[in-house]
Amino acid sequence: MAKIKMKIRPQRVSDAKRFFDILNSDKFHYFGYRPKSLEEEIEYLKSMPERRRKNLQHNYTVVYDGKVVGAIGIKVRQHDRSYIGEIGYFLDENYWGRGIATKAVKQMEKIGFTKFKLRRIEIWVHPKNKGSIKVAEKAGYKREGLMRKVVRTRLSKDFEDAYLYAKVK
Repeated sequence: MAKIKMKIRPQRVSDAKRFFDILNSDKFHYFGYRPKSLEEEIEYLKSMPERRRKNLQHNYTVVYDGKVVGAIGIKVRQHDRSYIGEIGYFLDENYWGRGIATKAVKQMEKIGFTKFKLRRIEIWVHPKNKGSIKVAEKAGYKREGLMRKVVRTRLSKDFEDAYLYAKVK
């Protein structure tokens, strides 16, 4: 198997157009966030330094073969659970099924456990999202159960179920 030429780097405002295009794909049924405009995505990226400073969220750009193909991040729980993080990611549909997301999750996990001193990392996956289920399992996360009515997706305005995958240090 060929080595995947993938890396993650901190997000930049200049990534906004590419993220906007990826997130507005009709193939993204299970991802809840869709920026309404390029300006909204720019403002979101401008808010990242403050979110990182407060240790709320640390987002990275996924680069494959020199091209921006998606993003990955980790939200850090607050208050008495600041040792728990949740990884989220999205990838351009043209790059699905190549192992890129799995490799990005492993890199993000390493940052979470070492730099942010997390003890537990979670991934929440819609039960119908077969691709993300594969990513979580290939990255070594264990399914702990089904959380009822916990997320909103583009498929529904109602809350939907999600599998909880986790890895502990």
